[in-house]
Amino acid sequence: MISKNTIKRLNSLSQKKYRNKEGLFLVEGDKMVLELASSALIIAELFVTADFEHDYKKSSLKAEKINVVEKAELKKISQLKTPQNSLAVCRIPEAKPIPELIKDDLSVFLDGIQDPGNMGTIVRLCDWFGIQHLFCSPDTVDLFNPKVIQASMGSFMRVNVYECELEAVKALAAASGAVIYGAFMNGENIYDANLAEHSILVVGNEGNGIREASEALIDKKISVPNFSENNSKAESLNVSVATAIICSEFKRR
Repeated sequence: MISKNTIKRLNSLSQKKYRNKEGLFLVEGDKMVLELASSALIIAELFVTADFEHDYKKSSLKAEKINVVEKAELKKISQLKTPQNSLAVCRIPEAKPIPELIKDDLSVFLDGIQDPGNMGTIVRLCDWFGIQHLFCSPDTVDLFNPKVIQASMGSFMRVNVYECELEAVKALAAASGAVIYGAFMNGENIYDANLAEHSILVVGNEGNGIREASEALIDKKISVPNFSENNSKAESLNVSVATAIICSEFKRR
């Protein structure tokens, strides 16, 4: 039986201030919970239904405390409309210091991304394209937001995510011999642009794009061209879609 206090405490983890206060975040979905076994994350508490007991016991999943609960109880602490059979309460790891050098061909910086779905999708894109370093401005949505975790589909465990200002990334780019590219509506066509061997891609806020102060730190503006012949064509692309297209072109080269 899950106590009312526990339900209240776990539900409060939907808010950043309580995640920071408790040092905890939620991971839901049976596949993602099982993936925690191969990560360095610490599970403070695990809630599972009887249907999931065999799966987690078969894996090497460890938790400080394990609770077997009814599905109806799990629903009370879940952030999902349709909960599965498990929920892990994980300890927020210590923030990673940004690297001194970047040797990778491509890294990404998020300049004020606010939508958790976009953030989680971009984390997943980085995992797909083998991008190890994802830098985020301090006002970008929190990585441990439950919706970010869900949208990442487990990729948050495999991508290095850092919180820092673009100025720090600019210094890192200079030390690493990397070029900083910014995604703009009026940038050079990505398919025509000469792309550097070591690059950092900056993408901006969903409504306002890359902020003016950040624009001053960008070496080269690029864009995804619009091929529509319709006069009432779409005004812009979703930021995660644009990021996917640009990352694909960088990797294709």
